[in-house]
Amino acid sequence: MKSFNLYKIGLLIFLLQGMTINSLHAQETLADYLEIAAKNNPKLKASYAQFEAALKQSPQVASLPDPTLTVSGLGRMIETRAGTQEARFNLMQMFPWFGTLDARKDAANLMAEAKFQSYLNLQNELSFEVKSAYAELYALSEVIEIKKKNLSILDSYRELALSRFKSGGGAMVNVVKVDIEREAALTEIELLEEMKKPLATKFNLLLHREAEVVIKDSLVIKPAPRIVNYKEDLKNNPIVLSLEKQKASYAAKEILAEKEGMPNIGLGVDYSIISKRTDANPDRNGQDAIMPMVSVSLPIFRKKYKAAKEEANLLSVSIENEMLDVKNELQTKVELTLYDLKKAVRLIELYDKQLKSSNQANKLYISSFSNAIGTFEEVLRMNQDILLLQTQKIEAIKRGFIANAKLEYLLFDSSK
Repeated sequence: MKSFNLYKIGLLIFLLQGMTINSLHAQETLADYLEIAAKNNPKLKASYAQFEAALKQSPQVASLPDPTLTVSGLGRMIETRAGTQEARFNLMQMFPWFGTLDARKDAANLMAEAKFQSYLNLQNELSFEVKSAYAELYALSEVIEIKKKNLSILDSYRELALSRFKSGGGAMVNVVKVDIEREAALTEIELLEEMKKPLATKFNLLLHREAEVVIKDSLVIKPAPRIVNYKEDLKNNPIVLSLEKQKASYAAKEILAEKEGMPNIGLGVDYSIISKRTDANPDRNGQDAIMPMVSVSLPIFRKKYKAAKEEANLLSVSIENEMLDVKNELQTKVELTLYDLKKAVRLIELYDKQLKSSNQANKLYISSFSNAIGTFEEVLRMNQDILLLQTQKIEAIKRGFIANAKLEYLLFDSSK
């Protein structure tokens, strides 16, 4: 009996957990999906790992070279005045030219900053892709609902046509026409329902998970932003900033090439172990020898330093031109996206007006047919026109929302 009670308690907990999970999925909003994508997306994780790896370059390149310890054990002992030299130890530490380590560190840190801006751009791009995929699913769901409602309208038209036929005021062909349209509508709905699966799969892959996609939020179109100066609006775009950091890194590498063309200075000590002489007792007999040492490298082969400097300069010029091209491309995309947004807003306004007029006309056509004045073809044609306007409005809302998301992506300011 006790074990049975435990079983019931366990089953209750399991059911409650399942209800909680389903409730959480049902409550997921677009903001929740964006947060999940930012945490789970593998491409974004890979980009951040590259940034963290780039950060590890600085302590590597800004460190002194390892000191060198040389130990000499002589086969035949060298006789000195103070005794026989038994072993010799040489410790040397090389120091790069003044400012070389700082130049290396600056170049590495600037390249890491470029990686971070690339990560921010990818994060921003992922947000745009998630919003776009969400808009596609929203539009599909709305169109399916519109077409399902249209089935009810067609059913009412069928009843109307059948009633007119039974009363002798209409032809049976009108009923058949409604049946044909209804079959076509059912097929369209089935095809649209099947389209949900690939769109949901694409959406879940962006979030790197497998779960039911719930479309809870409606699409809200924001007004087009007023852009006065493209240079100011685009200068803090992560793509542009990444290129600027790369350019600064190459400038630091150009300075580094000059520094590395200077001599390296070595400081060290030479220590020799001397054994006592037994055949005589000279001054400092058996005293070990200690000798400070200074060494200087001779960078006489200048081609590699000159080539390194020229390479950094050419890469800097390349990045400068690439940055100009990116700014031009971004400006073009902003212009086109602003047009898409304004077009979508105007079309939505147009479709609202046309739907209002079409619904009024549709009522008149139905009334005319009921009174044996109008034809049934006019009723069906107007219904198709209304259905087309409704789907076109949904498409315009989707395009306007995607245009909003794209503008947010293009005009994203990573300095904020």
